[in-house]
Amino acid sequence: MNSYPLSLSGLVRDLPIIPINDELSIASFVILGDTELISHVSPQIAKKLPSIDYLITAEAKGIPLAYEVSKQLNMKEFIVARKGVKPYMSSPFVNEVVSMTTQKKQLLCLDGKDAEKIKGKKIAIIDDVISTGDSLLALEELVIKAGGNVVAKAAILAEGDAAEREDIIFLGKLPLFLNKDSSK
Repeated sequence: MNSYPLSLSGLVRDLPIIPINDELSIASFVILGDTELISHVSPQIAKKLPSIDYLITAEAKGIPLAYEVSKQLNMKEFIVARKGVKPYMSSPFVNEVVSMTTQKKQLLCLDGKDAEKIKGKKIAIIDDVISTGDSLLALEELVIKAGGNVVAKAAILAEGDAAEREDIIFLGKLPLFLNKDSSK
């Protein structure tokens, strides 16, 4: 099988299966540029969220989803945790993460101005896929460090064991694929 057929409420995508290491492959789900998919899933995610003050996502794949969900919720803005400290940031909050797809250390940075906005507020974390939960945890730690209250964690898809979690909102499940040469 070189691809995985994904259906989300009638919208179908054929996802290529890509090895990420010797033992494991994933169905590559990339939402960047897929306006139809983002427009299709955003209202569904927005309906599942509790009352919130802000959405936060990590740069970059979650940005179009957070944008569209924020529109569905009539929000004026959403927050983006950048993957590095930018010169324009004042007093940034920084956290380190190793995600399954990048497999190396990355920084997640929250501008001090954004941290002030979310202090004492109800926050929903939005992402495209939740797999190991490492990126999600890094974002949650940033929100907590800034004094925000994470009241929801949502994604389009839950991958592998994440689909068994009860603390996340998601629309569909995505399997993980063991490579044939793997001894596991």
